[in-house]
Amino acid sequence: MRSGDSSLATDPMLLRNLAEFFGVDRDYLLDDAGEIPMLVDAQLELLRTLRESRVRNFAARQLQGISPETLVRLRQVIDERKRAQEVEDAESN
Repeated sequence: MRSGDSSLATDPMLLRNLAEFFGVDRDYLLDDAGEIPMLVDAQLELLRTLRESRVRNFAARQLQGISPETLVRLRQVIDERKRAQEVEDAESN
């Protein structure tokens, strides 16, 4: 079921029971084209942004002896990687 290859991964009764057990909306597991998956995607994107911000903040705090140019370049690399990931995500959809 973890890999999504098993018939259990799409069994509606099992998915309903799992949703009830974990206290989430059944549509979260059953409806892959509705509003909830869009919400989850938006939440994941926000988490990615926050994680990247933490990397930037960490770099700014920990790399005190590094030149401003190097810090700017680090930020650019993170931004470039984010844009590349967005392109990859768009192409896979």
